[in-house]
Amino acid sequence: MARFSQSAALGFRVKSGWAVAVLLAGPVGSPHVLDRRVIQLCDPTIPGSKQPHHASMGTLQTDEPKVERLRKLIAKAALGSVTEMMKDYKSEGHQLRRATLVVGSDIDPAKISNPHIRAHALEGRLFRTVLQDALRSCGLECSVIVERNAYKQAAGGLKRSEPELKQLLKQLGHSVEGRWSADEKLAALAAWLALVS
Repeated sequence: MARFSQSAALGFRVKSGWAVAVLLAGPVGSPHVLDRRVIQLCDPTIPGSKQPHHASMGTLQTDEPKVERLRKLIAKAALGSVTEMMKDYKSEGHQLRRATLVVGSDIDPAKISNPHIRAHALEGRLFRTVLQDALRSCGLECSVIVERNAYKQAAGGLKRSEPELKQLLKQLGHSVEGRWSADEKLAALAAWLALVS
């Protein structure tokens, strides 16, 4: 039987090659978890698609045609994962318009002199961008917040203190089976912010 949500939103904690997704429904004052899942943002069967900017451990990939080929595969994989997820939600009657992504950093990779750290920054930007593009292609507006500012930003947007938000997110996890990880809490926080946007 389909469950219908008047007010539902998605939150993501974006990682290298994958993301944790949490679907929350309102009311905004006391949301609840409808779904949580991991989605692939790369093709795990293709070597290098999880870290396309790494040539080897600690080395920046400088073969631009190889990186571009992997970028295209990553964009295709992300679009496939998001399209499948949105199809599931639509079949359950959920009407979504917004998503918020939590990312590790928003630093400009060009400003990083260390090649290994630059590779990570390039990958962070890549996976964030392909996820945003895939969500927008499915009709969702997206916003991005950086992990280190997530609770402070949410406290302002949700009109609650950071300790209160942390406690409420912990309680949200009681409604799901199994472990409720820090990444899932951040994705839930992002979804909660999307509910008020």
